[in-house]
Amino acid sequence: MSEYPPIADHGIVGDLQTAALVAADGTVDWWCTPRFDSPSVFASLLDSDRGGFCRLAADVGDDATVRQLYLPDTAVLMTRFMAPGGVGEVVDFMPPDPSSTPSARHRLIRVARVVRGSLPFELTCRPRFDYGRAPHGLTRTDDGSVLFRGPGTDLRLQATAPVELHPDGTDVSARFTLEAGQSAAVVLTSDSGGAGGADGPGGPADGGTPSLDGILADFRACTRFWLEWLRSCRYRGRWHEMVVRSAITLKLLTYAPTGAPIAAATMGLPEQVGGERNWDYRYTWVRDASLSVRALIDLGFTAEANAFRRWLRARLDAGGTESGEPLQIMYRVDGEPHLTEEVLDHLEGYRRSAPVRAGNAAADQIQLDIYGEAAYALAQAEDIGSVRGWSAFVRVIDWLADHWDRPDEGIWETRGGRQNFTYSRLMTWVAFDRAVKLATAHSRPGDVNRWTDARDTVLRQILERGWSEKRRAFVQHFDTEVLDASLLLMPKVGFLTPTDPDWLTTLDAMDTELVSDSLVYRYDPAASPDGLRGSEGTFNLCSFLYVEALARAGRLHQARYAFSKMLTYANHVGLFAEEIGPSGEQLGNFPQAFTHLALIDAALALDEELDRVEGRAR
Repeated sequence: MSEYPPIADHGIVGDLQTAALVAADGTVDWWCTPRFDSPSVFASLLDSDRGGFCRLAADVGDDATVRQLYLPDTAVLMTRFMAPGGVGEVVDFMPPDPSSTPSARHRLIRVARVVRGSLPFELTCRPRFDYGRAPHGLTRTDDGSVLFRGPGTDLRLQATAPVELHPDGTDVSARFTLEAGQSAAVVLTSDSGGAGGADGPGGPADGGTPSLDGILADFRACTRFWLEWLRSCRYRGRWHEMVVRSAITLKLLTYAPTGAPIAAATMGLPEQVGGERNWDYRYTWVRDASLSVRALIDLGFTAEANAFRRWLRARLDAGGTESGEPLQIMYRVDGEPHLTEEVLDHLEGYRRSAPVRAGNAAADQIQLDIYGEAAYALAQAEDIGSVRGWSAFVRVIDWLADHWDRPDEGIWETRGGRQNFTYSRLMTWVAFDRAVKLATAHSRPGDVNRWTDARDTVLRQILERGWSEKRRAFVQHFDTEVLDASLLLMPKVGFLTPTDPDWLTTLDAMDTELVSDSLVYRYDPAASPDGLRGSEGTFNLCSFLYVEALARAGRLHQARYAFSKMLTYANHVGLFAEEIGPSGEQLGNFPQAFTHLALIDAALALDEELDRVEGRAR
């Protein structure tokens, strides 16, 4: 087992309420349950000694060649071990639970099998509850299964023959050999209901031994779920495999009971190894989720888009924050606004990147752009909600009309003081613009004249103060000459056309200052201090936004070249973290929803523009 595998050396499995990461050596080194934002059971990704893990792999030392892949068009992950004595596989999946009811029980199923020859396997299960802070007990049951008892959550470990579980203190291990055609299953069932045990096929409530027939039924049902879900996908473009993998990843990162997507499955993974930019991304950002709506609709996943809009409307109806803001920038998946940030100083962090933070203090920041993104999401549907829901939206826009002209922390959640960020102004323009259009198109009441005046005032302010005549570009905020890649969204939201002369010179300036071999930095922290030490990699979201902007500007050769290069940075199963480091390594939380959303948008834009050019040629 690698002490700290590269961030990119992982696949993700999930059941639409929680998710686990499986390293390429067969180690589950990250799993929080019963929800994405719950304390961890396995977290050796953040501390190889204290975090806990479950490893199931061929026991052949360094003699095996290991490969990992997804079964096509599913979230079923396979890790293959090819050794001199045979070829074996470990198949990992979680039975999906798409219901609207939160579940206290979640199953992670691991199936070992040999397809050629004979291979020995090793199982090691070392759970560490509550981010490794809480001790646990171990109980051996009459049927041979094991129950780890933790605070608030129990974990049952069951196995089929020939696996025999051997307690080792409060941990468990097993060694067994399989011949060609033989299989064995290991079932991990978390239970936060206090009863322990497992239910459903393959894990009966009485704690009996799971059957291979039951596990096979689970496997077939899981595969069928993903194949049937993808039938809604309308994408038939040039990058089908990558777009479908990104869509499945977005689905895996969405909490089914509420329809709220999280930013990433992990917390604490560094933007610079050894640095302090280590954040908790297991929450729902209004910005990220709102910008996903258009892509979901374009792909054909209208149910997911509508579910998030219902979640968003509920936040608008909730009455605002204690500080008087109508919306908070992020929430827990159930809409809970309290995300108190704490430092887990008992964890050393990924490759000793400390501090490890749980919770996110940025939830208390003022980021005015979220109102534009929320309006952008609500404007994507024919159904704009109930009359009462519209009244809540009107209250928000009226509030924004009184408060838009002030500094904030901005999209990148800087901790170096508030500024008049151009992107924040851009999205307040979007909020007023969409409110005017919605009220007019649907004959809904609202102070349209006031909103129109505010929209036009914001536009003039951006042109006058957010534009640098020296740089011939729009800049990060009103008191700087620094560029900012968030402004790549300017043409996408309709503030100006993709071929506007001022936009093209801005794109040229970004190409010179922020782009490195198709990879795009958010901004230059040295030129625009953000209150944090160290540096960071290029930002995958921005790299894909850059591709989309190039495509819409008619620079198709450059756009396609940049997109093709970006795809080479995907990991072995098509997943992206938040950033790319100096040597091409993936950095930051993993996998990141915003990156996969931007990949989809870039592919859709490229397809559309290439089809248009090819149509004219024909």
